[in-house]
Amino acid sequence: MAAAVHHRSRAPGEAVVLFLVVALLLLGIVVGAASYLPWPVTLLLGALIAVWLLVFAGRERRRRRNRTRRA
Repeated sequence: MAAAVHHRSRAPGEAVVLFLVVALLLLGIVVGAASYLPWPVTLLLGALIAVWLLVFAGRERRRRRNRTRRA
């Protein structure tokens, strides 16, 4: 007899934490590889991750602002 597989839905906070962990992991990899990569590549990757985090922060701020207006 096959066991029943239960899929639980993710809470909205879990996706946020996962996003931040991935961004910080990538940032750590870029910082660790900075001595091996050419400066332009390091700066470009760092800038891309910074933009990613800024977009994320803006979306979260807007989402929280809209949530508090509804309450």
